[in-house]
Amino acid sequence: MFAHTYHATHPDMMQDVSNEALRERHVVSGMFVEGQLRLNYSHNERFVIGGAVPGDGVLKLPDQSEPASAKGHPFLERREMAAVNIGAPGAITVDGQRFEMQNKECLYIPMGSKSVGFEGKGSRYYLASVPAHRACPIRHITLQQAKPLVRGDLASSNRRTIYQLVIPGVCESAQLLLGLTVLEEGSVWNTMPPHLHDRRSEIYFYFDLAGEQDRVFHYMGQPDRMRHLVLANEEAVISPPWSIHMGSGTKAYAFIWAMGGENLDYTDMKVLDVCQLK
Repeated sequence: MFAHTYHATHPDMMQDVSNEALRERHVVSGMFVEGQLRLNYSHNERFVIGGAVPGDGVLKLPDQSEPASAKGHPFLERREMAAVNIGAPGAITVDGQRFEMQNKECLYIPMGSKSVGFEGKGSRYYLASVPAHRACPIRHITLQQAKPLVRGDLASSNRRTIYQLVIPGVCESAQLLLGLTVLEEGSVWNTMPPHLHDRRSEIYFYFDLAGEQDRVFHYMGQPDRMRHLVLANEEAVISPPWSIHMGSGTKAYAFIWAMGGENLDYTDMKVLDVCQLK
C-alpha cells in the first residue's frame, strides 16, 4: 500500500551519517507518476503523504490493506486528509460530493470519508494525512479564502506570502495544520528566521521550481549541528520535532507545509537567531 515507510529518528542518528542515509531517512520523492496514486508512511505523527496524477482516468483513494483485520476498511476511517492541486484544473469527489479544483486550491477531507476520487487531465494532487479523533466538516479552500501572512522583504531575499489553509479560523481540523507559501520573484529564503517545535512534526513539500536544474537547499538538524539536503522539484522533507527547518533555492518557488502533533497553535514554535546556527 505504501511506496516507502520512514521511521522516526533520534538526533544522535544525524552525527556522521552519510548524505545517502540522510536522504533515505528524510526525503520523499517519486510521488507523482502519471495514472497512479502513491502514498508514503512516516512514523513521525503517523503522517501519510503522497501524490495523485489521474491522467485520463479517475484515481481512488485505496482502502486499508494492513493489518489483515483492517482490509476493506476506508483509508480515512480514523484519519483526516488535505489535498492540494498543484497542476491543471481538476476535480475531487468525496462520497458523491464533487469539488472543482483549480491550481493551488485545497480540499480538506474529514475522518470517516469512504470514497475519494481524483480526476483531471494535467492535475496533480499533493496529499497529506494524519490520524484524527473526530470528524470535521469537509471544506474547499481557495487562496482567496485562506488567511494570508506577508513576511520578509526583497532586501533580504525572503519576501513571501504564507497562505494558511487548514488552520483554526479558516478550516476546522482534528490535528492537521497545512498551508502554502509562495516566494516572490527575487526571493529564495523561506522560513526566516528558522525555528523548531518540540510538540509537532512538519513536512515541507517543494514545488513550482522554475527549471529542471533548479534546486532548494533544505537545512535541518539541531541548531548547533546542522546538515543540508539538496531537493529537486516536487520532493518533500520530513522534519522531526528536534530539527530546525529552513531552505534557500536557486530561484523563487513554492512549498506546502503540513504539521501534525499535540496542538493546533500555529505560533507554538521556538524561533532561533541565525547567529545561533552552526
